[in-house]
Amino acid sequence: MASPGKVYLIGAGPGAQDLITLRGARLLAQADVVLYDALVTPEMLQLCPQAEKVLAGKRSGQRSLAQQIINEMLVDYAHKAQLVVRLKGGDPMMFGRADEELRALEAAGIDVEIVPGITTALAAAAATRQPLTKRGIARSVAFFTSSTAPEHSDHDAIPETDTLVQYMGGREAIATAERLLAHGHAPDKPVVVIENVSRADQRIHRMTIADLTQGLGTPQGPVLVMIGEAMRPRPQQHVDTAISNTIAAQLRA
Repeated sequence: MASPGKVYLIGAGPGAQDLITLRGARLLAQADVVLYDALVTPEMLQLCPQAEKVLAGKRSGQRSLAQQIINEMLVDYAHKAQLVVRLKGGDPMMFGRADEELRALEAAGIDVEIVPGITTALAAAAATRQPLTKRGIARSVAFFTSSTAPEHSDHDAIPETDTLVQYMGGREAIATAERLLAHGHAPDKPVVVIENVSRADQRIHRMTIADLTQGLGTPQGPVLVMIGEAMRPRPQQHVDTAISNTIAAQLRA
């Protein structure tokens, strides 16, 4: 029996094709099979025209493949092909279910390597020109999500830190804002919400925690929520903030 191939868990980055790493792009161009996330863009898949492409997507709150099935698919394809890519939006090691997939591949004796990608929070900070840390104001950052395993559904996932970044924050925005207010955060603490980071349909909304309690309307793509004094706009950003606040109000209407 031929030895199994190698699996690469590759971070596709936030969405834009040219934000994947050179290593990730090179491996995509060599791949026999690519199992890709629901957040991977069609433009990204143009980097692997030779590969068999398999949708193995998971989206919070939407019908998708069970993780156990994805694990089994990875093992199965590794026994059929020499170079298998598991392509994930952002970075595989940040809310990417990498632990489950690594465990399955390692248990099956399959060689696996991880190629990091730009996680969405860093792309969002760059897109909004809003540093996550700021000297004298914010020296700690926490990434969190309210999406948890069923056995942890009551877990209070909001950490104490200077800057909070909530992944998959669209539907949970109201609960996050209400919980922050209940924990004593100021209602006027600035919030930056970014939808479809780095893509052509990217949208940026600036508001406060009090505004966030009203929700975000119906976002058309993945949403990241950044909260903290580091998000307060610089003087030259105030005009943009007024425009964004108007858009946000229209979204909630």
